[in-house]
Amino acid sequence: MGSFAGVITTGIYCLPPCPGRPRSENVVTFTSAAGAEAAGFRACHRCRPYRGDRRIAHGSELVCRAVDLIADGALDDGNEVELAARLAVSERQLRRMFHEQVGATPDQLARSRRAHFARRLLDDTDLSVTDIAFAAGFGSLRQFNRVMVTTFRATPVELRKRRRRADRLIADGGLALRVPLIEGTDIGQRLAQLARGAIGGIESATATHYRRTVTLDGDPGVIEISSATTDTARLIAHLPRIEGLIHLVTQVQRLLAGDPWDPFEAAVRDLMADRPDVLHDLVTTYGTPVAGLGQFGLAHLFPTQTALAAADLSAICFDAFGAQPIR
Repeated sequence: MGSFAGVITTGIYCLPPCPGRPRSENVVTFTSAAGAEAAGFRACHRCRPYRGDRRIAHGSELVCRAVDLIADGALDDGNEVELAARLAVSERQLRRMFHEQVGATPDQLARSRRAHFARRLLDDTDLSVTDIAFAAGFGSLRQFNRVMVTTFRATPVELRKRRRRADRLIADGGLALRVPLIEGTDIGQRLAQLARGAIGGIESATATHYRRTVTLDGDPGVIEISSATTDTARLIAHLPRIEGLIHLVTQVQRLLAGDPWDPFEAAVRDLMADRPDVLHDLVTTYGTPVAGLGQFGLAHLFPTQTALAAADLSAICFDAFGAQPIR
């Protein structure tokens, strides 16, 4: 059974169970919101399926890999031919598999994902329509307007007027927004785990609140994460600019689901798991300093691969793992 229910008589699709309770004979199911939209249905105003992030439940390994690549921005500047080549299949085969398992093409899935993220920003924030367009990964304001009208049957300005009073988030500094959790995420357990492994200087954490330094297109910033509901987290982002914010939010979702923030950082953490003091020294010595973060208890970005490759680690690692420096 699909995760989304399209109601033939109204032309809307819902997340069951929806308060609307349509008659079963009038319902067709879809495995994705993008599939429902590709079939001509629009999102229900009552259950608001765009506020969640349901993944393809029974997709093949190849389709799941493609969905992850799309979430990472593979179709922001690229196309379906290039995506198919990365997966070692033909474009025709990729589109056929998406049609069977997603109900939409890769391009349609990417547009739906951007539109849903933009809709949440229209609800949660006071960002301008232009800022939201580029934060959600659209290439132009015209493209943004066209996709929003196609997806939601209303312009961004009209959608902003429809938001509910409780939707708007206010933060004392930074951009506040809700992050839908990937299904199966236990945010309380994950925040406690992040607190136990936090590295001073780049992370500051308690069992209910997590902060860390990040980069967005090379510029440093800070994110703060806390639990909001059982299926959403509250994110406050302190960033110099927000173009491509959608990809940072994807990283947050994966972090809370149990993935590392960065594969290289995770490898270094694993190597020095038994010596957190050495790891802290590594960060403070070779991590990029970031000024003005004293109020967050943060001071550095995690060292880059280039920085560590060029570093003389003997001063830090000598006698840390025995009598000899690490080689």
